[in-house]
Amino acid sequence: MIIFLFNLFNHVLTNALDLQPMKVIDHIKEANGTLISFEVLPPIKGKGIEALYNHLDPLMELHPSFINVTYHRSEHIFKKRADGSFEKVIIRKRPGTESICAAIMNRYKVDTVPHLICGGFDINETEDALINLRYLGIDNVLILRGDAAKNESAFEPEPGGHRYASDLLKQVVNLNAGVYLQDELKNSHKTDFCIGVAGYPEKHFEAPNMESDLNYLKEKIALGADYIVTQMFFDNAKYYAFVEKCRAIGINVPIIPGLKPVYTRKQLNNIPKTFHVDLPNELAKEMMKCKSDEEIEKLGSEWLLMQSKDLKKNGVPVLHYYTLSRPDIVGNIVKQL
Repeated sequence: MIIFLFNLFNHVLTNALDLQPMKVIDHIKEANGTLISFEVLPPIKGKGIEALYNHLDPLMELHPSFINVTYHRSEHIFKKRADGSFEKVIIRKRPGTESICAAIMNRYKVDTVPHLICGGFDINETEDALINLRYLGIDNVLILRGDAAKNESAFEPEPGGHRYASDLLKQVVNLNAGVYLQDELKNSHKTDFCIGVAGYPEKHFEAPNMESDLNYLKEKIALGADYIVTQMFFDNAKYYAFVEKCRAIGINVPIIPGLKPVYTRKQLNNIPKTFHVDLPNELAKEMMKCKSDEEIEKLGSEWLLMQSKDLKKNGVPVLHYYTLSRPDIVGNIVKQL
């Protein structure tokens, strides 16, 4: 038993020494060219972490600089009791973002970026989550408001939680300054999170116009955000126009483009409806001519490769791919860059 514990300690220590955590902003500053990053989902509850490893194993051969891990808020469902009444039950389909990030760092020696959302947390739970991330050696976070719950027509914060991403951002910035929710804490440890926020080249669907959306984004940068990751887009001209508008109003942090492949006919309707983005007319017309999902996948891959090459040629800091359930498509694209 003593030998086993000694070997286990050595294993953990060696892994910790192998990885020298870096912030996203430092990866960008030290890069000689365009970096690669991926975004993954935590496994569905009931699935083992092997499902995620199978997803990531081939992608890690492409040497991404960091991996984003999404967060999914809890949902309310109503289960029917034997007496005919209903019981409200809270479930979380994809739990464990913090531990998933730590597991990825331990297995692959790569930095991770957990998403942190407003929905489903009060401010005390948010502080505890940030403390846990710090204990795990994770010093990057992506701040998002998050989506409305499925049973809500509009976003509603948790009682005692944040309504806006900017408020959540302030809490992280406060912790970086050593300011905790308990005022009486003295000589408190300062966290050191690198903070990313979301940007929308085609405007956030709830913003009244692009100008107001950009002003909210500028406010987040002024509060202390270090970089921006965009919502997916399929027309590079919209990304370039977004960057130009940001620079014109004094937003000078790195702006990372978010990219996603289209590979089924169903996505022609689902992507615009779900993510509030346009598919270019040229792409949509050609996809409508396709007779199968295989043809659509081929066309979508060619389009994503074209986007990626153009963005890289124009010196974007990072190509950030939303891999979702098709890492093979993204992997093939990156290999051709």
